[in-house]
Amino acid sequence: MRTPRIVAITGATAGVGRAAALEFARHGADVALLARDAGPLHETAQEVRAAGVRVLSIPVDVSDAQAVEAAAASIESRLGPIDVWVNNAMVTAFAPVDAISHNDFARITDVTYHGFVWGTMAALKRMMTRDRGVIVQVGSALAYRSIPLQSAYCGAKHAIRGFTDALRCELHQRKSRVHVTMVQMPALNTPQFEWAENQMPHAPRPVAPIFQPEVAARAIYWAATHGRREVWVGASSIKAIVANQWIPGLLDRYLGRTGVDAQQDAKIASTTRPSNLWKPVHGLHRVHGRFDSEASSSSPALWLDTHRKLALLGVAALTTLCVGLIRRRS
Repeated sequence: MRTPRIVAITGATAGVGRAAALEFARHGADVALLARDAGPLHETAQEVRAAGVRVLSIPVDVSDAQAVEAAAASIESRLGPIDVWVNNAMVTAFAPVDAISHNDFARITDVTYHGFVWGTMAALKRMMTRDRGVIVQVGSALAYRSIPLQSAYCGAKHAIRGFTDALRCELHQRKSRVHVTMVQMPALNTPQFEWAENQMPHAPRPVAPIFQPEVAARAIYWAATHGRREVWVGASSIKAIVANQWIPGLLDRYLGRTGVDAQQDAKIASTTRPSNLWKPVHGLHRVHGRFDSEASSSSPALWLDTHRKLALLGVAALTTLCVGLIRRRS
């Protein structure tokens, strides 16, 4: 696939979105940054622009379909035809199902699911006429295996996968060359654990093992340029997805015993904390969260997944060597 020239990224001012913007810029792509808060958009734009590319910042709430459509139109008029659209924006809440209000549940769904739908529709409207382009859905292992305390978020990620599968079928039926890929992420060290809505007694934390957002960004760039249907990032994602296909009931019980405590930092009480569910939180927009000491900057499983031919050649060479040694000894 061709190297992308114009890339649009939602949720671009922190965590995975910001890391992805920097990754695409590093490869020479001009980047459109979409997020709610104008201040962090300006800061992120300055950081991305340092790579020598053009940057366009657009304040937008992705739950607003008309605003997303207007943003896509602005990108094409000011930067040019969109080659890659990355749906990434999300919000979540750490709370039992019966403790989440109807409005909060709907808000999480509107941003984390409908925001992907509106972004996909806006990108498709333009890509279909050119018969080219890539849409990247930033997913999660939770799109396959749900966990307690994040029912709305898990439901949204499952819905994105269902929506994306249906869309792929339609694109195949129309013989379209527009490609849609989904990248299923592991636990990541992002600021979401600083500002997510939380109704637990302790501060939220990702379930180990944890990876740095740059690992996710590299996976997103690779998926956008290699035509893979899905990319599973990290051995932990692979284990969760595969295990859920074989022993879902056992995982229900296991996560019922361990999943609540695993998502809480026992050292930090859940005092009054900011929440970005309805309004942006200022001062916390950065790539990394507070788990640098625990997070890995590499993923051998991702490397193997994105270098399959090389890995197979290595296995074949090792097998040949072993067979040769066995014959020689015989």
